[in-house]
Amino acid sequence: MRRPFAALPVLILLAACQPAPKPAEAPKGEAAPAAVTAPDLLPGTYRLDPDHTTVLFRVNHVGMSNFTGQFRKVDASLVLDPKNPEASSVTVDIDAASLNTNVQVSPGFDKTLAGPEWLDAGAHPKITFKSTKVTKTGPDTADVAGDFTLKGVTRPIVLKARFNDGYRPNAMDGARVGFSATTSFKRSDFGISYGIPAPGSKMGVSDAVEVIIETEFTQGKPTGEPMPAH
Repeated sequence: MRRPFAALPVLILLAACQPAPKPAEAPKGEAAPAAVTAPDLLPGTYRLDPDHTTVLFRVNHVGMSNFTGQFRKVDASLVLDPKNPEASSVTVDIDAASLNTNVQVSPGFDKTLAGPEWLDAGAHPKITFKSTKVTKTGPDTADVAGDFTLKGVTRPIVLKARFNDGYRPNAMDGARVGFSATTSFKRSDFGISYGIPAPGSKMGVSDAVEVIIETEFTQGKPTGEPMPAH
């Protein structure tokens, strides 16, 4: 069984500076633990783990950098069919007002982006995605097509998703699966045109929006067993 994934950025940096350890050998006469493959995972409905989920967006800022922000409040439900992944589905709800850009010099900047000229979170508090089709593109990858709703406008988009790992219920935790995904869209398609550069210019914020998702889903935990401390 593979170990749970709950990496911290500092630990990743420290690990990158160390030589890779040699894999431990199983004692003679004993088989090494078997890896959990996707078909071995527990089927059913999984809920998003908010402590291990990040939803980022990036837009180009005056041709100088890719300005990055994230949404703090995300909820999602995954119906997983490990033996037939194309029968799986996912629904996502994002609180539009939970936008966080970490801008320091302009107090209230996030509220401006949540306002009428941008996300208009007051009138459209939810950003949603509901899958309509899953198409496998490789052993651990799939295109997840679905209906994406932003600022009250619904259009189709495709998530490029990768299954990272997972495990069945154990003594400390319930079933868990992890995914990475990306997508992109034009914000003007959803009625958000403020600040788009004029033709031939880079002065403004790009129409194109890139989305990067890292997430884990869980399915309960053993009765009477506390969750391990992080």
